[in-house]
Amino acid sequence: MAEVAEKTHYVVQVGSKGRVVLPAEVREALGLREGDRLLLRWREEGTLELVSFREVAHRARGLLKGLAPGVSLVDELIRDRREEARKEDLE
Repeated sequence: MAEVAEKTHYVVQVGSKGRVVLPAEVREALGLREGDRLLLRWREEGTLELVSFREVAHRARGLLKGLAPGVSLVDELIRDRREEARKEDLE
């Protein structure tokens, strides 16, 4: 994800129906396109954080990786399914 070059503060205005328009420079730097979804997080100190779903997925990637170290859950599932199919063939 590209960084917004130099300028880090932008003034935006809340419009009708509560809409806020992100400046084109920010949308381009973050790779946002029309229809992209954003997560809006309200923080206790009264600030807001906008995060693209793409960034949420990136942050979550590998979150569960350490739960089964050295075990391929895909291989385990395939092995289980093959065993079930073999048992069905014997019946």
